[in-house]
Amino acid sequence: MSGADRDTIFALASGPGTGGLQVFRVSGPAAGPALLALAGRSTLPRARQAIRAGFHGPDGELFDHGLLLWFPAPASFTGEDVLELHLHGGRAVFRAATEALLAMPGLRLAEPGEFSRRAFEHGKFDLTAAEAIADLVAAETAAQRRQALRQMAGALGQLYDGWRDRLLRALAHLEAEIDFPEEDLPGGIAANVRTAAAELAGEIAAHLAEAPRGLRLRDGLSIAILGPPNAGKSSLINMLAGREAAIVSSRAGTTRDVIEIHLDLGGYPAVLADTAGLREAAADPVEAEGVRRALARAAEADLKLVLVEAAGWPDLPPEVLPLLDRDAILLLTKTDLGAPAAPLSHPGGVPVLAVSVREGTGVAALLAALQAALEARMAPGAAPALTRIRHRQALEECLSALRRFADARAVELAAEDLRLAARALGRITGRVSVEDMLDIVFRDFCIGK
Repeated sequence: MSGADRDTIFALASGPGTGGLQVFRVSGPAAGPALLALAGRSTLPRARQAIRAGFHGPDGELFDHGLLLWFPAPASFTGEDVLELHLHGGRAVFRAATEALLAMPGLRLAEPGEFSRRAFEHGKFDLTAAEAIADLVAAETAAQRRQALRQMAGALGQLYDGWRDRLLRALAHLEAEIDFPEEDLPGGIAANVRTAAAELAGEIAAHLAEAPRGLRLRDGLSIAILGPPNAGKSSLINMLAGREAAIVSSRAGTTRDVIEIHLDLGGYPAVLADTAGLREAAADPVEAEGVRRALARAAEADLKLVLVEAAGWPDLPPEVLPLLDRDAILLLTKTDLGAPAAPLSHPGGVPVLAVSVREGTGVAALLAALQAALEARMAPGAAPALTRIRHRQALEECLSALRRFADARAVELAAEDLRLAARALGRITGRVSVEDMLDIVFRDFCIGK
């Protein structure tokens, strides 16, 4: 559908609910006529200048005073004519504005993500930047915000596009050697292409090795709180959450299911899971299912916080011993009832901390340790980190094709592997075109002059 023929869409761009202001966004060829009708104007205002106006419904009744902004194509978010209405934030105004816009010919409510899709279709940004907009809206911590802004600015898309450009150049050179053997082409093309592909494969493999960092930052580091019954797990998670998120009782086995809370620890997101108490002989089938889920969560967690009562130190319950690995912190609880005075250490090198939730001792050290663990697993590196499973899948497909290329004997099959690798990269940013490769062929070699 051409720009002139497609529907004009509108939606509430600000958050739903009552507030001081609400912003409607309108995009498409009928945005200009909608402005004239709503504001009772005969001409469009100057671009990107806030204009105070009264807004009228289809019956001519005034429903609000507010501001309008006009963004003519192509200098707008979507690349189309865009109108913004800044209205008062009441529900009655919302209903009146919605009814007025729906009454206009060619206007309809936008579907989820349709404004960003139109912006992508008009070349305003690539798919990674579109995803970053959603991440920025959903960001709950400073680190998530910084990662989303970096991606929205094009850091990730530029990395992938740069790799794709290198692949297209290598493919173009190889295709030129296949299709134009009679031309006077430089020697050693195939060898140079193989060297370039090997270098790129190494860079992509290193990038994939860092994949968990960006994914964890986007979704939050998973921390499982584990330990025997009555070790203080629920009290700890309530203290960290600052609210009564879990039931605290002296009766063993009160936590049956996994309870999750989301925390901001030093600007990094974490998802803490309170789990059922671990013991070999669960009292009933429901508790046994809780133990099974606790162990499953332990296996999936990025970090395990293993709690045991300090009074029993240095002896540890047998149930927790398999959990103490390089992704675990051993936390001795209830130190107000008697904590070891000696320096704490574990023969396996697992960090050992002591805390009393009741008295608040050791809490600062625990928070510092958790923040350090999150930063070590999520702090951004020099290169942007991938943030979506689909990025990883496409990169793995690209890497697989490059490895097949390295082993290919027939030059035609090798060229096909390069083509598949470039296509996989192009799917990440949304740029997949054979014309790019043809441009390189004719520019670099001037085939046929």
